[in-house]
Amino acid sequence: MSHCIVPEAEAVLDKSYPVLDKGFVRLVDYYGGDQRIVQSARVSYGEGTKTVSQDAALIDYLLRHQHTSPFEQVVMTFHLKMPIFVARQWIRHRTGRLNEVSGRYSIMKDEFYVPAAGNIASQSKDNKQGRSDDPLPAVQAEEIRNEFEAGQKKAYEDYSKMVDSGLAREIARINLPLALYTEFYWQMDLHNLFHFLKLRLDRHAQLEIREYAKVLLELAGKVAPSAVASFRNYMAEGVTFSGEEMEAVRTLLAGGQNPLEGKKLERFNEKIATGIQL
Repeated sequence: MSHCIVPEAEAVLDKSYPVLDKGFVRLVDYYGGDQRIVQSARVSYGEGTKTVSQDAALIDYLLRHQHTSPFEQVVMTFHLKMPIFVARQWIRHRTGRLNEVSGRYSIMKDEFYVPAAGNIASQSKDNKQGRSDDPLPAVQAEEIRNEFEAGQKKAYEDYSKMVDSGLAREIARINLPLALYTEFYWQMDLHNLFHFLKLRLDRHAQLEIREYAKVLLELAGKVAPSAVASFRNYMAEGVTFSGEEMEAVRTLLAGGQNPLEGKKLERFNEKIATGIQL
């Protein structure tokens, strides 16, 4: 089994893709690609035994039927820069390997996230954990942006004074806000990356982490384009129905009345609407 070189991935190695106002995503290394997935699935005797279309069909079959272990043969390492509040959501995914810059050893940079005016909105009335789809009026949003910047400036000035006075860095950093940018290296196999992206590309995920997920998906597509195409089709842009919901679909197709009621009916209708939007 030879080492996999993917020209499209080689072309973007160490290239910085900007995210938010000061963040970025960089693909710094990868192991394997579509070829490694099919080699692993077939325990291949070598290259050239199948066509590209046959390889893509096998990858599609594997993902469709949730034969996931061959996707674990593809591993990617990213260098990421993001606000701390995004990073804390990120590390909820415990299947990745992460090494983050330390505020105990390093002086933290004067870099904070300030959302664009169009991304500042009231609390959503139907989503307890998210913002409304409608941004606040421009004048009000700009006032909030100015408040963010003033608070961040004051916090960093206090931090700098404490460090300059000789206070331990691990103590001086305590009052720095969640908007502070952090950096880390993050490594994950493709199987678990797909689960990460399924959750973080969802419209219910926070806007800021969705922006990073979009770039990760683009870079994963450079490494394993056929696998990512299958992911888009079956996971990112597909809708899964429960047994009860499938029975409702069969009933509706036969011309009957939907047997679902209450919350179950609401969830069913939301899935149908989501599928149409996709």
